[in-house]
Amino acid sequence: MADFKHWKEQRLSRADGSRKGSVDEPIEGLVRLLNGHESFCTTSSCSGRVVVLEQQPRPLNAEATTGFEIQKRNCTWLMVTHQICTIEDVLTALQKAKDDAVFKFEPFVLHVQCQELQDAQLLHTVAIEAGFRNSGITVGRKGKIMMAVRSTHCLEVPLSQKGKLMVSEEYVDFVVQVANQKMEENRRRIDRFYSCLQFALENRDHSSSLPFEEKEKISTMDSCIKKGKAKGIPNEDICPSPGKYTGLESEDEAQSNINVLQVV
Repeated sequence: MADFKHWKEQRLSRADGSRKGSVDEPIEGLVRLLNGHESFCTTSSCSGRVVVLEQQPRPLNAEATTGFEIQKRNCTWLMVTHQICTIEDVLTALQKAKDDAVFKFEPFVLHVQCQELQDAQLLHTVAIEAGFRNSGITVGRKGKIMMAVRSTHCLEVPLSQKGKLMVSEEYVDFVVQVANQKMEENRRRIDRFYSCLQFALENRDHSSSLPFEEKEKISTMDSCIKKGKAKGIPNEDICPSPGKYTGLESEDEAQSNINVLQVV
């Protein structure tokens, strides 16, 4: 515990090493909430963004294992926004391209180092409930516990080749609208994640201060819920749960039961 506290103090005292140099405004409150709790320390984050990237064509003889690094080194950012964008923004960016240009939407991502495995498990549960169904936990060989909050509703579309626009402006407008819809859904998930995390942390902190008898009641209720799930009984029929959210995008459903635990 002392080691984690010392490491966290050092980490948070350092300057932000990201390209932007600061936390994105839409997730400032969430990052403060996590770093304000003794069990968590955020290490990297992005609230979600729409970008136009220019990439030099990859050499045919390039090593497959180094393709990502080659692409990263030879990448030029023509446009980046963490907000809703317009077709005019994208077309203006594409006019600057001399090589291949790609339009991307990248959803919210957050990496958090956790003090204990149970802290990471709580964060993972909250992330899944909020719709970030590609989230997972990684445990390093020295016991470092990392929790990654991720989702799968990305978008990547090539638009130009060697500086020449390869699609119609109507199609560019279409992909911009799709990206904006994904950004709006992304924001809803962030809001759910923040609300669910507040609720979960308050409940855990309150539970830790309860007498033994009250903890036993909560444990019994949790056991009933687990047994009910095994029998296929909906949660709301076992024990009504405030803050249960529905209506998430179906493209993440394939990841709904992910609980990754890796040793690296």
